[in-house]
Amino acid sequence: MIDEILPKIVTEKLPGEKSGFLLEKRKKYVARGVSTGIEVFIEEAKGALMKDVDGNIFLDFAAAIGVQNIGHCDRDVVESIKAQADKYIHPCFHVAMYQPYVELSETLACITPGKYPKKVMLANSGAEAVENAVKISRKYTRKTGIISLETAFHGRTYMAMTLTSKVKPYKNGFGPFATDTYKIPSAYCYRCPLGCKYPDCGIACAEKFRTLLKGEMPPDTVAALIAEPVQGEGGFIVFPKEYLQALQSICRENGILFIVDEVQSGFARTGKMFASEHFNLEPDMMTLSKAIAAGVPLSAVVGREEIMDSTNPGEIGGTYGGSPLACVSSLAVIRKMKAENFPAKAERIGKIIRERLTEMAEKYEVIGDVRCLGAMAGVEFVKDRRTKEPYGAFVNKIISYSYRKGVIFLGAGIFSNVLRLLPPLVMSEEQVRFGMDVLAEAIATAV
Repeated sequence: MIDEILPKIVTEKLPGEKSGFLLEKRKKYVARGVSTGIEVFIEEAKGALMKDVDGNIFLDFAAAIGVQNIGHCDRDVVESIKAQADKYIHPCFHVAMYQPYVELSETLACITPGKYPKKVMLANSGAEAVENAVKISRKYTRKTGIISLETAFHGRTYMAMTLTSKVKPYKNGFGPFATDTYKIPSAYCYRCPLGCKYPDCGIACAEKFRTLLKGEMPPDTVAALIAEPVQGEGGFIVFPKEYLQALQSICRENGILFIVDEVQSGFARTGKMFASEHFNLEPDMMTLSKAIAAGVPLSAVVGREEIMDSTNPGEIGGTYGGSPLACVSSLAVIRKMKAENFPAKAERIGKIIRERLTEMAEKYEVIGDVRCLGAMAGVEFVKDRRTKEPYGAFVNKIISYSYRKGVIFLGAGIFSNVLRLLPPLVMSEEQVRFGMDVLAEAIATAV
């Protein structure tokens, strides 16, 4: 049982003896390509804290890469899973149906943006949701072209990997990639690909999309465009509202489906239940995962009824998609997020983080840009503010220093020079401020 409120490192070095022993076994038996953020093995997790097998306690600003928005081992979620496991674990929805699948589908159709009839399919991972959204869009439109944004991340399976921009480590050596896919400029305003400056740019990157449709990718061949409202692995890039609205309008003008990938930004993370709400978007389809079920594998494609019903029985789905344990976990997550106003929790946490990061940016030239939407925050580090040369090594120093102090951060960014902050939304103000103190200390030590 974790009784502490703040981190506590009890071993002389990290990893401790027990984690070190397991690390050697991991090196022997686990494939090298499976990455690991920190070299400890977790024995217990609760709320915003994790305890390793040696008794060290860490404050978690990663939340399993945005999975644990509701906090580790939420009591209501755990009880829902236990109660379901006593009834049945997995009869497979394709064999014998069960109520939680239908209840969750109804709930997701009701809470996602868009005042039109929707239907839902459930799968296992964010990448699998993306793959199915592409399949469905091609089936509905009878067109094949798929557009994604530069600096995007959509997963590691073949179509999802193709739509992703970051070559290393996600795409290097894994080609050839899926065909009939295109990239358009993203509104990465700190590093505008067109050399413009917001807000005096006229959203030139979106207009570039309009131009490309007249030549490189004619609309009668393009099925869909997929975009994250806030790019995650790309560097926590928060787009101007006008950019996403322009993409949606251009898609509608040209008969192209607009898919919003909310795998990382969904479920109260940004101060709204879904980040799309910040931008007044009503996508044709949405892909959801990560925080949807508090760590039980689950994802969803939610879309307009007529689009989702374009597929025939058996054309979408999978053996484990929408497992009963995942469905009841997700329903418990959504109930609690509504009852306790988790979007407001994200706003409160995000306000503290944003204020502290802004203070740090004023003090340290190594911080090039700070980007926050709710409790989804990124800090981009550069060697020189004028040239904006990426400083990925500095991020590694910060992560290493903070880890030794008991605080877990993650990196991100197309240049691996962004520190991302994804705290569980149950993190207390004291815990948030402790984490920010450690971050400030890490930057001061590393400069």
